[in-house]
Amino acid sequence: MGIRMRCETWDVRRARAVVLIAAAAGLLARMLIAANTPGPADVRIFQGFAEAIVRYGPIRIYEQPLPGLPVYNHPPLAGWMLLGLNELSELGIPFGTLIRSPASIADFFCALLVFEIVRRRSSAGTAVACGVGVAVSPVLIATSGYHGNTDAVAITFALAAAHLLVDRKSPLAAGVCAVLSISVKFVPVVVIPALFVVALRAGRPALIRFTAGFTVLVALVWGPVLVTVPQSLRENVLEYAGGSYRLWGLVRFADVLGLPQSFITFIQGGGHFFFVLVCVAVGVWLAWLRPAQLPGVVAVTMGLLLLLSTASALQYLTWAAAGLFVIGFWEGAAYGCLLGLTAILGYQGRSAVRWSETVLHLGEAGWFVLAAGLVSGVRKILAAQPAAPPQSPAERTSVPAPCTPRPTGFPVN
Repeated sequence: MGIRMRCETWDVRRARAVVLIAAAAGLLARMLIAANTPGPADVRIFQGFAEAIVRYGPIRIYEQPLPGLPVYNHPPLAGWMLLGLNELSELGIPFGTLIRSPASIADFFCALLVFEIVRRRSSAGTAVACGVGVAVSPVLIATSGYHGNTDAVAITFALAAAHLLVDRKSPLAAGVCAVLSISVKFVPVVVIPALFVVALRAGRPALIRFTAGFTVLVALVWGPVLVTVPQSLRENVLEYAGGSYRLWGLVRFADVLGLPQSFITFIQGGGHFFFVLVCVAVGVWLAWLRPAQLPGVVAVTMGLLLLLSTASALQYLTWAAAGLFVIGFWEGAAYGCLLGLTAILGYQGRSAVRWSETVLHLGEAGWFVLAAGLVSGVRKILAAQPAAPPQSPAERTSVPAPCTPRPTGFPVN
């Protein structure tokens, strides 16, 4: 048994080292892009937000008119991040480089995280391929290294919350990561109910720890804004429906098919909440049936949110990029390459919100690739053998892992 355990330790260490090197190379590539390109309009918009936060503070910013800038629709932690980045820019580091650093660094850790998630459910070779896939994903390099924004940070924290809850049996830390995910970008809120379902199924100690971590950090991060400017926070962040561009998914297809303007207006307005509820319901259903597959459930839920999104922006493509590698290598690679080309050509156009016909058609094809990947993900989750939900530390027993690949979780691709 000792020889077999040392064998696996050596294999895992070597595999982890490969992913670490790839993640470092990916981070370097992203930072070189960030340091040598002006980036899209969002870079300048974020700089304007940062300057406004210096004047008004990260809490009062929500109620301030911002001439020349769009609505400030970012959760509270993003404001503190922008305040810190602005301070760093005073040291002579270009803000355009700084604003793209959080997403680039998040991709570095996400590659390692995906490796750790997949190796528990598939072979070491598949785990390495998936981790490296995240590191070198064209769509992530484009959206993180060139665009920036906070989408990659939010997705990394959401996957980390799932990993900590079911793989590391650390519900307190999972609750903290869950709040961090929605505090830099609100979109992962659709996975929060699934996380609570799994914590509930894990038993009272796990639920209490998860809820404690979640509640305390919500109070610290969101509490001051909720108390001070609740109406502005609700209008700017909680009810934000995205832009009105017709570039992606359901809205794009509705436009092509010539559906009535009233229908398009409805699904981009109040109707988009229906699609959000569908994503939540699917996540909760899968989490209840297969709690041990929570990382895959998070991946499917975020991918479904992008699939059904009635808003469009190139950085939104981040929502499904890393998660599809949790589902499987080929799902992640197909999405990353096709949507990576979409993002690269989109950023080379006149504007990131004015897509050429070529980019629009690539986006249409990418939508179907995403749909196929999600179908594959749901099938793999349901095909996995039901396992006991995560146990509290007092209930855990230590079981040595064999040197051979373990067939639990997603089947090997």
